[in-house]
Amino acid sequence: MRRISIIALTLLASFCSQAQTLKLWPGVAPGSETWRQKEQLETNTPIGSVVINVVTPTITAYLPERGKATGTGVIIAPGGAFVALAIDIEGYDVARWLQDKGIAAFVLKYRTVEKRQDGIPRDLNTDEASKYGIADGVQAIKVVRQHAAEWGVAPDRIGFMGFSAGGMVAAGTLLQQNASARPDFAALIYGAPFGAMPSIPQKLPPVFMAWAQDDSVAIDAITRFYTAMKAAGYRPEVHIFHAGGHGFGMRKQGTSSDHWIDDFYAWLQAQGYTKPVIRRETPG
Repeated sequence: MRRISIIALTLLASFCSQAQTLKLWPGVAPGSETWRQKEQLETNTPIGSVVINVVTPTITAYLPERGKATGTGVIIAPGGAFVALAIDIEGYDVARWLQDKGIAAFVLKYRTVEKRQDGIPRDLNTDEASKYGIADGVQAIKVVRQHAAEWGVAPDRIGFMGFSAGGMVAAGTLLQQNASARPDFAALIYGAPFGAMPSIPQKLPPVFMAWAQDDSVAIDAITRFYTAMKAAGYRPEVHIFHAGGHGFGMRKQGTSSDHWIDDFYAWLQAQGYTKPVIRRETPG
């Protein structure tokens, strides 16, 4: 019997809408060779499933049906203060919504620092903690582009979306000095660089930002990044909601922030990313 490759399984997923998970790195992810924490999945939390102690980063592909596929893909980085990942409301739920709209979605389970019994370390250095997630984000873009043909996406239509700490990961990929390593568009949802403000390179791709005015966690970092982007000559698409707090994700709270993903989709439409790519048939 012939073995079915991971790529073949992923192709099958495009027809049956089943998600497939791939490791990002061959072997141990660079920089975490000495990590010994054990990954855990916490279920039935107030925000759904949460993953902690991630050592082996992966992407889980949600590919649309062939007849719906637009050729656009979005890598999704959940948040969780770099010690956890809100993998449902900021990951899988988002991916399924985009998949239904014909957009391929790739949930990134990036590396997180070890969670202590007392929760988030008070002295957590976000610049240090984020470097692993950013490296995983850059690698995810590379992997998706490498497999673009098999997964039915265009290599120049790969976006990156991040929530909270995942927004810092998204910003880290967006601001890569090497333009070829950047996504083709980025969406920062109540997230931004939380530490030192990085330099803003030239010729960045389009950027979408969304947050709520009553966000008591990240609003200072978000507005600081938005100001830096404007000072550098950029005009990100910005949606500031009256209410919603921090970490609303795909939760329905009865606030206007419930509709952030509809606004994001409308922005994608305006950018031309919801119009299917015209592919020419290769002669047999």
